[in-house]
Order: sequence, then C-alpha cells, then structure tokens
Amino acid sequence: MAILLFKLTNVPDDEAMDVRDLLERNDIYFYETSAGFWRLGVDALWLPDDTKAESARELIRQYQAERTANQQKVYAELVEEGHAPTLWKNFCASPLRFVMLVIAIVFVLTLTFAPFALMYKH
Repeated sequence: MAILLFKLTNVPDDEAMDVRDLLERNDIYFYETSAGFWRLGVDALWLPDDTKAESARELIRQYQAERTANQQKVYAELVEEGHAPTLWKNFCASPLRFVMLVIAIVFVLTLTFAPFALMYKH
C-alpha cells in the first residue's frame, strides 16, 4: 500500500525540488501525484511501500530542520539590515491594495458582528 511521504500543497518550488533531490540521492524510490485540474487529488510525494518510509521521513526531518535554521538566519539578517517586511513597508509598497484589504476586513467583521449587536440593542 502506498505511503504518503510529503505533501506538496503550498510548498515553495525550491523546497519541493530539494526534497525530490534528497530522496533521489539516497536511492529512495518515490512517485509524485498532482491534485489535478479540479484540485480533488493531493499534490504529494508517495512511497510505493513502507520499506524505506522511516529513513525517508528522517531525511526529510533533518532537511526541514536545516532549512528552518537557514530561513531564520536569512530573516534575522533582513531585520538587521532593515529590509524585513513590516506593516508600514507593505503599506508603502501598495497603499491602494492595503486600504482595500482593510476595508474588506472591516466589512466582513461588520457582517459577522452586526446580528449580535442588533440582538443586544433591543
């Protein structure tokens, strides 16, 4: 029976390529599925059986720990240099988009809480 090894939904392309390369370098046979046109399936890497499942999972755990450390280091460097994204920088980059998102958030919150406000008004 096939074993789900690694879901690729919302995974950056470079990370997905790294995981594929990691498995190939370690002679772990896997296959990949896509969710399809209607997105009813699963974007994932699968093992055909569980003979190398634990070693594959351990390799991926180690890779993700290294990737996390590297990404945290890159982010810390961006913060030090003053290039990390902030609320103000997002606003300056596209003020119209920012304002429209705030309006949308207020609209949704109003629709959500209006019935309760009207209920307690009486």
